[in-house]
Amino acid sequence: MDYYEILGVEKNATKEELKKAFRQKARQYHPDVNKAPDAAEKFKEIGKAYETLSDDNKREIYDRYGEDGLTNAGFNPNSFNMGDIDLSDIFSSFFGGGFGGFSSSYSQDPNAPVEGDDLRLDIEIDFLEACFGLEKEIKVRHLEPCTDCNSTGMDKNAKDTICPVCKGKGRVQKSTRTILGSFTSVTTCPNCHGSGKNPKAYCKTCHGVGAVEKEKNITIKIPHGVENGSKMRVAHEGDAGKNGGRPGDLYVVIHTKPSKEFVRQGFDIYTELEITTPQAVLGDEVKVNTIHGETIIKIPQGVQNGDKLTLKNMGVPYLGSEIQRGMHYITLKVGVPKKLSREEEKLYRELFILSKQQEKEGLLNKVKSALGK
Repeated sequence: MDYYEILGVEKNATKEELKKAFRQKARQYHPDVNKAPDAAEKFKEIGKAYETLSDDNKREIYDRYGEDGLTNAGFNPNSFNMGDIDLSDIFSSFFGGGFGGFSSSYSQDPNAPVEGDDLRLDIEIDFLEACFGLEKEIKVRHLEPCTDCNSTGMDKNAKDTICPVCKGKGRVQKSTRTILGSFTSVTTCPNCHGSGKNPKAYCKTCHGVGAVEKEKNITIKIPHGVENGSKMRVAHEGDAGKNGGRPGDLYVVIHTKPSKEFVRQGFDIYTELEITTPQAVLGDEVKVNTIHGETIIKIPQGVQNGDKLTLKNMGVPYLGSEIQRGMHYITLKVGVPKKLSREEEKLYRELFILSKQQEKEGLLNKVKSALGK
C-alpha cells in the first residue's frame, strides 16, 4: 500500500498539497456519499495515508521503512482518528453544514459492513534472532467467517430472516404525547438488539454472529534489527468483520530474551574483555566473540583499565537496511592476579626493583639538570 499513490500526490508534496488531495478523495469516497461496497475501505485508507503523511515524524519513518517501520517505531499505521483532522470544511459542500452537525445514516445501518477487531499476540525470541531476523510459525485464535452460513449469521434454509419488530432497521421509534406536545424517541430494537435480523433464524453454528473462533498457524517474517517491545502488523489476521466488513489485523509484540554475553543499545553491541597486566603493558592479539562469530583483535601496548576498543560494522544490522550495521564496543578490564607462583613473584620483584631504579635515575637526572651539571 503506497500512501502517496492513495492520495494521488508526488513524494515531495507539501502539506497544503496533501490536505487538498485528502479533501478531494474524502468527498469522493465517504460512505454517506459513495454507496460502492468498497467505499468505506477506501475512505479508511485515505484517512490513514493523510494522517501519516501530514505528521512530519511519521512521514520520515514511512519514507525510509514503510508501514513496518511505523509499527516497529511504536505507531499503529492501521489507526485513523477522525478527531485529529479538521473535517468541517471538507464535508460542508455535501452535508450543508459543519461535519459535527450531520447524522450519518451509514453508521446507523445495522447491516452496514463492520471491520473486525484487531488482536494482540506476545511472542518471545532469542537475542540473536532479534539481531538477524527469522521466519517463525505462530498460533493465533481468532474469529473466522462461518462457512455454514457464509458469514451472514442466518440459517441458509430460514425464510423470515428480517426482524419482525423493527423490519430490519435495528431501531424502533416510539411517540409519546404530553401536555407539552408529542415527543418521538428512537431506541435499539429489544427483539434483535440492533442487528435487524430475526433471532429465530440465526445460524445454529455461529448463533447469528457470522463467525466462529478457530486456531490458525501463521508464518511471519521478523526482520533483522527488531528491538525488544517492537510491534509487527499482520494484515487481516485479526477477528473476522461483520456484514462483509474486512477482518481486523493481528499485532505481534516481540519480546527479546537477554544475552548472557552481549548487551545491546540500539544497534550497538557492548561487551567486556579481561586481559592480564602483561597484555596491557606489551599488547597482544586475542580472539573475541561477536554476534557475527569469532574475530581476532589487536590490543595496543600500554592500554589502561576501562579503555574501549571499537569494532566497526560488527553490531546489529540496521532495520530496513542490508548494508548498515552498528558498532561493537569492547571495554578492557585489566586483571591483577591474586596468587603468584614463585617464578612469577620473582619476575615481578625484579620488574619492581628495575622500575624503582629507573625512578631514582630519572629523579637524579632532573636534579643534575636543575644544577646545570
